Amino acid sequence: MPSRTGLATALGCAILFCTAFALAQPPAANEMPSVVQVPAEAQASPHFDATAATNAYLAQIPADKTARSDAYFEGGYWMILWDFLYGAAVALLLLNLRWSARMRDMAERVTRFKPVHTFVYWLQYLVLTTFLVFPLSVYEDYFREHKYGLATQTFGPWMGDQMKGLGVNLVLGGLLTMLLFGVVRRLSRTWWIWGAVVTTMFLIFASLIAPVYIVPIFNKVTRLDDPKIVDPILSLARADGIPAKNVYTMDASRQTTRMSANVSGFANTMRITLNDNLLRRGSPEEIQAVMGHEMGHYVLNHVYKGIMFFFIVTVLAFVYLRWGLDWTLQRWGEKWQIRGAGDTAVLPLVVLLVAIFGFVLSPVMNTFTRTQEYEADMYGLNTSRQPDGFAQGAIHLGEYRKMNPGPIEEWIFFDHPSGRNRIYASMRWKAENLKLFTGQ
Repeated sequence: MPSRTGLATALGCAILFCTAFALAQPPAANEMPSVVQVPAEAQASPHFDATAATNAYLAQIPADKTARSDAYFEGGYWMILWDFLYGAAVALLLLNLRWSARMRDMAERVTRFKPVHTFVYWLQYLVLTTFLVFPLSVYEDYFREHKYGLATQTFGPWMGDQMKGLGVNLVLGGLLTMLLFGVVRRLSRTWWIWGAVVTTMFLIFASLIAPVYIVPIFNKVTRLDDPKIVDPILSLARADGIPAKNVYTMDASRQTTRMSANVSGFANTMRITLNDNLLRRGSPEEIQAVMGHEMGHYVLNHVYKGIMFFFIVTVLAFVYLRWGLDWTLQRWGEKWQIRGAGDTAVLPLVVLLVAIFGFVLSPVMNTFTRTQEYEADMYGLNTSRQPDGFAQGAIHLGEYRKMNPGPIEEWIFFDHPSGRNRIYASMRWKAENLKLFTGQ
């Protein structure tokens, strides 16, 4: 699926995509050399040193590739700021020019039935903000990705995916918007509590249907039948108590050069999926290491822990939102022609307030995710016993992630451990388990 949506909707679900046509040709893929050979310093020996092994792996990355991935990732820091400021400007434009109030009035002329009225407003809001956010979105999601060799689509197919995303977001975003405004109108005193509950339940619903019903809209998902790949993965799954009978692959290469895999969904919708970039470029050891990591998320119940964390953050966001709406509407509500928290015209203000909350809280959110990723790293090493495959995977991810950031930089901006730290963790694990590799 597309990596960004432009602007966030109310309460973290808004979805904005581009609607224009142009011509462009993708550059050559930014492929680092596949690390197949274990460097001498990383080979098991009585004098094995984890730090030296880590440095040896990092030395295999060409200097120009390191500079390129650093430039891409560090440029992303500025994109976070520009995304926030651009989104804030769009929200203020809709409010101060009273475009939001006019869209509400138009929706009311269509129907007085509140749920339909809300959906008609959402349709107008989505189309208008999609148009307004187009310049930044097309640069960030298309031209910038091609500049760094991370995208494979020409503009036509890319736009096709954006239109698919627009359709998905029209339906799901419209459903969530109708539910939340319905809660606000019916429960005017406790809407912030029930709004958090509805948002969390909607997240669970989206997670349930995504692997089976949403992902196939963007990519072809097929069952993987190669026993050299499937058998070791299913063996790991059985050993970890994961009820998977099949392994699937996804044609992500039609959109990106990035390598990825996941264990997603719940119950009957649970799937083990590898993208075809990983299958094409990863060694068997790397694939096993990556899948061990993804299975770690499942076995360690990171999905459920993430839902609980998200619920806590969402409750805090709604508390802040209630206070923020009361204060801002008291000062500017009449100027913006907004009648109250249950008025659909308030949506740009909700988006603005939630964007501020998310921007300030992003280091905390990143730290929570990074901690879970580190736990999955450790689980994956213990279950796959492929530290060199894990190091190879970290190098491949270094195509678009800075490998060696400073500690403060990593704390603020990284939602995964840095490449250096991941390689060092795998080499440290190898140092403590040398008997597995020396046979002594």
